[in-house]
Amino acid sequence: MENKNEQSTASSLLRFAGQYKGRYILSIFLSVLGVASGLVPYYAAAQMLIGLIGTERDFSFYILWGIVAMVGYLAKSTFAILSTSVSHTATFLALRDIRKQIVDKLSRMPMGTLLNTPSGQLKDTLVDRVEGLETPLAHLLPEMSANVLVPIFIVIYLFVLDWRMALISLITIPVGMAFMATILKTYPQQYEGSVKINQRMNNAVVEYVNGIEVIKAFNQSAASYGKYSDAVRDNADYFYKWMKSCQWAMAAYNAICPAVLITVLPAGVLFYAAGSITAANLITIIILSLGIVGPLIAASNFADSLGMVGTVVNEIAALLDSPELVRPTQTVPLHRQEIQLNDVSFSYNDDGDNAIKHINLTIKPGTVTALVGPSGSGKSTITKLIAGFWDVGSGSITLDGKDLRTIPQKQLADQIAYVSQDNYLFDDTIRENIRMGRLSASDAEVEEAAKAAGCDAFIRSLENGYDTNVGGAGGHLSGGERQRIAIARAMLKNAPIVILDEATAYIDPENEAVVQQAVSKLVAGKTLIIIAHRLSTITDSDTIVVMKDGCISDMGTHDELLKKSPLYKEMWQAHIGAKDGEKV
Repeated sequence: MENKNEQSTASSLLRFAGQYKGRYILSIFLSVLGVASGLVPYYAAAQMLIGLIGTERDFSFYILWGIVAMVGYLAKSTFAILSTSVSHTATFLALRDIRKQIVDKLSRMPMGTLLNTPSGQLKDTLVDRVEGLETPLAHLLPEMSANVLVPIFIVIYLFVLDWRMALISLITIPVGMAFMATILKTYPQQYEGSVKINQRMNNAVVEYVNGIEVIKAFNQSAASYGKYSDAVRDNADYFYKWMKSCQWAMAAYNAICPAVLITVLPAGVLFYAAGSITAANLITIIILSLGIVGPLIAASNFADSLGMVGTVVNEIAALLDSPELVRPTQTVPLHRQEIQLNDVSFSYNDDGDNAIKHINLTIKPGTVTALVGPSGSGKSTITKLIAGFWDVGSGSITLDGKDLRTIPQKQLADQIAYVSQDNYLFDDTIRENIRMGRLSASDAEVEEAAKAAGCDAFIRSLENGYDTNVGGAGGHLSGGERQRIAIARAMLKNAPIVILDEATAYIDPENEAVVQQAVSKLVAGKTLIIIAHRLSTITDSDTIVVMKDGCISDMGTHDELLKKSPLYKEMWQAHIGAKDGEKV
């Protein structure tokens, strides 16, 4: 069954040409004029040669045709520059729009889809694949069109002069193209394979860079890191074998196609000797026949672009056409932050086991609800579903009685401040990272949020204070410092619902009290959902939900659970034992 993304090359390119189609049509027109002007010197040379062979001795005749040749050359350059300028302007505007479409699309896609897609592949699509459209859009459409149309016009003119010589002048072209066809026949498949193996290498490189700390810690080198070295070697081998398989066919094509005089000269001499063609027509045909192959070879140089267009466009289209969270745009009235999970089940994979099963839970406004349980029990899954990162598999989640699927994504995001244990910081200043919570916030409001989060002191101790750059992913800061900045960012957002997904995981014991105070300020009067690995931090929660194997094992207050939940009691005793061990 044909994939809906497998479109013709023309329709695929026109899809991404978007609102700039008129500019591309103008570019094609200018390119045709440029290539046609480039043939004027050939025609001028033929006229001068005819004059030399004939009786023309007036030097002004040759000056006139020399001027015509020069004008043709200048016109060729002028039209080519104009065509390139128009097509490139349209192309870079189109590439900008495509990247904006992709970024907008990513914000509407389920988080699961993004997490399951290697970051190297997303980078490859957003940067390399989109950039790969530059040549097809800016050059393939105008230049290839012109380089194909103009030889057709020449051949028509040659047929007018002498149909026999017109046919003879074309003999080497199909022979040479037959060799090129052997390359083009497998090019789309070969290019698609190159994209896949290149993506594999990109993913391995990104994984290697991200894991460099572990690799160095265990004294591993790039060569000994098998996945990385194998991917790089396979990538090189693939391209070497591909280029080697094309070598002889390409050489034959480049040698045979331009050899038009091999057929034209002998046949022309025979016809001239037999008196069936005039010297003027023969000279014109010989010179113009040389002008046929040049544009065709120039057009064939776009074979790479033509072969890769389908793969590139289909890959981008697959991302743009991928399933997304369907949400309305019209805001809905929300008065109370009561959250209800009604028989909710969810699986990260269509054919996988459910991560959570038949969850029923009510979270009252202004209360503190803690989710605890062993790793993999489904705690984070519940919080991410509440935050709208995915749609539930079955059942429903409501906010103030409205199904989350009926609430615009932006409106839902405005209701929730989400702080996880792996909060991302951008390669920017501390001030701007905190301001991400509310872009309209003033510097004073940013600093007030930092004070409330207990991180003002350490920020001011840095050399550049709030203007200190945190590095890629916040790499210049410790885990605890990144966590406190993330809490400050959430405080600045001032959302009515706060989700803390093990938000104190990286906080050292010395700063835990400071962070707990910051969290208390953050959640004052708000609905708090918290996942904590330190049970001592959630003993005052209104409701503690104990998770096990994707189900709710029990729920109640701390004291109630110690009496009725063996699992919670076991976790509490393990936690108390760990704290006693830390004191020792």
